[in-house]
Amino acid sequence: MPSPYRAIFAAPGTKGFSAAGFLGRMPLSMMGIGIVTMVSQLTGRYGLAGALSATLAMSAAVIGPQISRLIDRHGQSRVLRPATLVALAAVAGLLICAQQRLPDWTLFVFAAGAGCVPSVGSMIRARWAEIYRGSPRELHTAYSWESIVDEVCFIFGPIISIGLSTAWFPEAGPLLAAGFLLVGVLWLTAQRATEPVPHPREHHTGGTALRSRGLQVLVVTFVATGAIFGAVDVVTVAFAEEQGHKAAASLVLAVYALGSCLAGAVFGLLHLKGKPSTRWLVGVCAMAVSMIPLQLAGSLPFLAVALFVAGLAIAPTMVTTMALVEQHVPRTELTEGMTWTSTGLAVGVALGSSAAGWVVDASGAEAGYAVPTVAGALAAAVAFLGYRRLGGPVPTEGLGEDDRHRRTDDDERVA
Repeated sequence: MPSPYRAIFAAPGTKGFSAAGFLGRMPLSMMGIGIVTMVSQLTGRYGLAGALSATLAMSAAVIGPQISRLIDRHGQSRVLRPATLVALAAVAGLLICAQQRLPDWTLFVFAAGAGCVPSVGSMIRARWAEIYRGSPRELHTAYSWESIVDEVCFIFGPIISIGLSTAWFPEAGPLLAAGFLLVGVLWLTAQRATEPVPHPREHHTGGTALRSRGLQVLVVTFVATGAIFGAVDVVTVAFAEEQGHKAAASLVLAVYALGSCLAGAVFGLLHLKGKPSTRWLVGVCAMAVSMIPLQLAGSLPFLAVALFVAGLAIAPTMVTTMALVEQHVPRTELTEGMTWTSTGLAVGVALGSSAAGWVVDASGAEAGYAVPTVAGALAAAVAFLGYRRLGGPVPTEGLGEDDRHRRTDDDERVA
């Protein structure tokens, strides 16, 4: 492991919570596609399968920030365990109802309940922020490492979930995802030494972290960015099917994640100067431009190369986004702030998947790649319009004294 990554793991407990976070995040890439595979195999109804997956995503988008707000106030251990138990009970109910062919409405009820799955990635990043607060280089490397872990999950998670559900039994993918969540959360919450100190209600400024104007820009941009990801997934599967190699879709999408993974690894080794907001704007625009070559895809090999190149912009942009969240959100609301970006992505994925499916049905797979291109253009437009909110001085109104001092120190360090 290169020395900057070795350095961040020198702090006690970091290896343990990062490993637990890896297991706890696997359901992020396994559960949705696992439900689609399970339901389509049991019923043959892809429309129902997609609707259930979208219900899960939208439920997580609504419930996730609320869970994270409770975690900021009461601590990870006190909130994560009960929230996880509710999510696991809902997943169990979903699997039983699907297997027993119970009415469709029961599936939707349990899919909505499964939205209680906590944003484990935000919990891990909050621990890194607590350890390396005031050390921007180490925190940059830590966020890069977590982006690598995210992409590894998305490389292998769907392959494992689809493979188990098709080769073993339909419920195997979601069942294993639930097992990963249980083990990851129990392991993480057992590590109290690195858990961020909770901030009771009286230490909060009132309201939600989303009142931050900078966070609003990040979340709206991430809705459009999520639409890119959701559309690319759906259209790539359809394109591979048209080419007569549907099974190759998972490999092509793994190449997309691999490009992001490699870029994140290199990005974490760099010591960058200048404003994070400028790097973020460049990253969003690069993601938008990288969608254009997909319009020319005439074969799976060309598509794989184009998606690999497109993936290079993802992890650096995500890493910079986490740095901006940490800069624009009070420390007492950091976990919630990070979860809001995940919420934006989840909403975007649901919207992008639906739009792409409609275009594919109407005009074919090649035309479907217009959807991520339009989503990329919207993301770039929002980023340009909101850049001043991110690039200007961070407002300190409503922040605690520690946060004001931290913002002042960060501004001096950048200068």
